[in-house]
Amino acid sequence: MVTLHLEELFQMRETFMKVNIVGVGAGPSNLSLASLIHPTGLSNQFIEKRSEFSWHPGLQLPHATLQVSFLKDLVTLADPTNAFSFLAYLHETGRMYQFLNAQFDAITRQEFTQYLHWAAAKNENVCFGEEVERIDFDGDFVVATSKRKLRAECISIAVGKVPSVPHFAEQGIGETMFHSAYYLAHSHRLAGKRIAVVGSGQSGAEVFQDLLNRNGPDAPDQITWVSRRERYAPLDDSPFTNDLFMPCHQDYFSSLPAPNRRAFLKENVLASDGITESTLREIYQSLYLRRFVRDAPNTVNLLPNRAVENVSRDGASWILKMLHGDTRQHEMLPVDIVIWATGYKNATFDFLGPLEDRLQTDNDEIAVDSSFAARWNGPSSRPIFIHNASREQKGLSDPNLSLTAWRSAKMMQRILGRPFTSEPESSSVCWGPHVALPGQALRTA
Repeated sequence: MVTLHLEELFQMRETFMKVNIVGVGAGPSNLSLASLIHPTGLSNQFIEKRSEFSWHPGLQLPHATLQVSFLKDLVTLADPTNAFSFLAYLHETGRMYQFLNAQFDAITRQEFTQYLHWAAAKNENVCFGEEVERIDFDGDFVVATSKRKLRAECISIAVGKVPSVPHFAEQGIGETMFHSAYYLAHSHRLAGKRIAVVGSGQSGAEVFQDLLNRNGPDAPDQITWVSRRERYAPLDDSPFTNDLFMPCHQDYFSSLPAPNRRAFLKENVLASDGITESTLREIYQSLYLRRFVRDAPNTVNLLPNRAVENVSRDGASWILKMLHGDTRQHEMLPVDIVIWATGYKNATFDFLGPLEDRLQTDNDEIAVDSSFAARWNGPSSRPIFIHNASREQKGLSDPNLSLTAWRSAKMMQRILGRPFTSEPESSSVCWGPHVALPGQALRTA
């Protein structure tokens, strides 16, 4: 019988390709990090289970636009010279002059998706059609995919969000009831139908607008837009509200007690989840033209201040049970199609199963530090970075594109062990304790 010592067992560990960092998922967040890594020489592999790049494929409507500036791309706010910027994309594709001449107030989601697709194809370390199945740790991270095994010093997780529908609707999801994330996949089945769009954010508005603009044989028979909010409210895109999407505010937000953070998110929901003013204007103009100019049949219902409490089947119809926020009366709405524009929730990290007991949590989120690394009981030199899954810890900007490049730069600083980019100047707004100006005396209470 042969006895092996621990040192011999350690030496006999399987040897796989080892890299500095493995990324799980290749959406905008990890593409940002991969793009910043690209010129540094750090070895990396970013693994995506989808066969090709896609970003909100079910909502690539022709006139849908970004709610943020194109400068909030993968890299520009962290490294304006990086070859993966949106401006570099315009230059490489030969459309820079035409883009400037077009004078877009906001770029289309389709063009930004083309840019992201270009960045993914341009980076040879982004691998599609491969799924991360398990991540373990034995001093290095051991990453098992559907095709191979890798060793890594760092892990970057950016698996995005998944569509969220009310629990009472989950069993009915299918061809006649679905989330707005799959709108285009079902859009050919909507002609002549009674349709309810539930949700008052940008996605609900865009779906409602698309249905409203259908004519002739493609038009629905009836369109109803249901909103829990008291009105169809605009996105607050004013300058001081946009200060909430600066690094200094995210740092301040993270320092607050959890009850304060939750209250802030609730009170400022329209800073991120409202509807762009241009979309609201186009919808209102379409309604005006239908009613007063084209004398179209009155087949459109706008129902704000209604909370959908249940959905049930009645023959071929769905029945929405709604509660009016003021009268507290219940209303029943029969429709053929229900489209839930009810947002997204964090995806599960099943591949982290072997490490689950070693990770700290903050309510329903993995707890992260100032570099967006998970708090866990492993060595600090082996970080697990978490993208876009810490809204209750990091604030409104966490799921937004606004700080994507800055967040990746914070991760780069942790990986490299040195400053990666210059920190932006703080806001003119003093979010935390007041700092005296030169010559100004502070009084203490």
